[in-house]
Amino acid sequence: MNDWLKSVDSSTVLLGQTIMYTAYCLVIISVIAWIATRLTKKPGDRSIISPKLFYGWVGLLVVIGVSLHLTTYNTIPWVKPDLEHPDADVVATYNIAIGDHKWDTSTGQMTPPCNQLVEFKVTSTDLTYGFGIFRPDSTMVAQMQVVPGHENNLYWTFTKNGTYHIVSTEYSGPLGYDPNTGMNIAWPDAIVVSDCQK
Repeated sequence: MNDWLKSVDSSTVLLGQTIMYTAYCLVIISVIAWIATRLTKKPGDRSIISPKLFYGWVGLLVVIGVSLHLTTYNTIPWVKPDLEHPDADVVATYNIAIGDHKWDTSTGQMTPPCNQLVEFKVTSTDLTYGFGIFRPDSTMVAQMQVVPGHENNLYWTFTKNGTYHIVSTEYSGPLGYDPNTGMNIAWPDAIVVSDCQK
């Protein structure tokens, strides 16, 4: 179980969220369909879906949704570090600055260790930006808002090898969009994780 928890990343969580919100949508759609059949039936006609069957169905979907919430509470990798701010467990801290619609890349490429907690301290010199870590296929690993005049900290544990881009996830005006890359303010290949065991 512990090895499985270590391998959980945002793509695994996204699968769970997809299942959960699909269940919620089925509940909402079934409520609307049930109400529609009750409103359109003629007096004296037998209902196709009995109230007992309908409420049993809704109850089942609610149990599935709540179960997924309880399960993902313990498996979402960023819950504990985000709530507890365990500075003593941090093995590396990366100070990153952004301003004038550009990342300060003078720190060079970052190489956080695998399966160990790292901290990203991001500061903005002018506007509100976003700090998003993305895989090459443009799926998001983690993100936070970067507010000027405040320390913005993201704690993260990388569990898989890969090269990651840093992209601003917050709209900061038209100057924040790069038509050459088709992305907001981006720092390609900013993070490389290479010491995870296969």
